[in-house]
Amino acid sequence: MQNKANPLCLPEENALATFTLDDRLERDGIPIASIGLCQMRLMNDRRWPWLVLIPQREGISEIFDLTPLDQTMLTFETTTAATALKKVTGAEKINIGALGNIVRQLHVHIIARNDGDPNWPGPVWGFGKSEPWDEKEHQAFAARILENL
Repeated sequence: MQNKANPLCLPEENALATFTLDDRLERDGIPIASIGLCQMRLMNDRRWPWLVLIPQREGISEIFDLTPLDQTMLTFETTTAATALKKVTGAEKINIGALGNIVRQLHVHIIARNDGDPNWPGPVWGFGKSEPWDEKEHQAFAARILENL
């Protein structure tokens, strides 16, 4: 966590060791990789190619709660993941958001959208019934994302 006396100090060395993933993020996402600050997960709904980045810092719910260095890393990792997602999917639009109204733990959604996808141009949240990824399909998709980071 950020040192309040010196907001530019680095996070504690054991910050990753104490990181606990919210149960809903764990249940709804398939782990792809730890890419530095963030754990990258694939939402288990193949209707939309949808990545989630979770900064591996305990007790963080807002971007401004991160240290300045971690904020920079989150921006870099979000941009890198979004670029890879666009390249892999050829999406017309990449939506990026950190809402947290239900799951308070800071996480960033990166969603590939195309005209004509389910619920276009409306939101993906709460629409219809999720369609879980097939094991081989999600592994192949995750591999393509990692190749393009």
